[in-house]
Amino acid sequence: MTRSFSSPALHDGGFAYGSRVPAGGLIVTAGLSPLDPDGAIVGPGDPVAQVGRAVECLDVLLTEQGAQRSQIAKLTVYVATADSAVLGEVWQTLDAAFDETPPAIVVGVTVLPYPGQLVEIDALIAGEPT
Repeated sequence: MTRSFSSPALHDGGFAYGSRVPAGGLIVTAGLSPLDPDGAIVGPGDPVAQVGRAVECLDVLLTEQGAQRSQIAKLTVYVATADSAVLGEVWQTLDAAFDETPPAIVVGVTVLPYPGQLVEIDALIAGEPT
């Protein structure tokens, strides 16, 4: 399992600054789009619905790879917006989806691949499969 860490020398924003990855395997996901099983965007134009679906897709990959959420070392969430309120809403939705949120960053981008897509997630997952 990963171990999140912060630093007494840096601002305590209530979140981890990083994770220590134990010796072992590393799983790296490509961007996970909020697609349904037929390839359609879930919640077109709705960042909250899309975070939920992207996290569900991440859970599927974790299960298939014999990993758990506690092994997530870092999440990057891309959001097609320049609106900081939308970025904050995405962060709050992501944070609520986890019992213990791994180190994560929410980044505003210009555009994502699918029409109506506002959210995409990628992850680093540490450790040997369980």
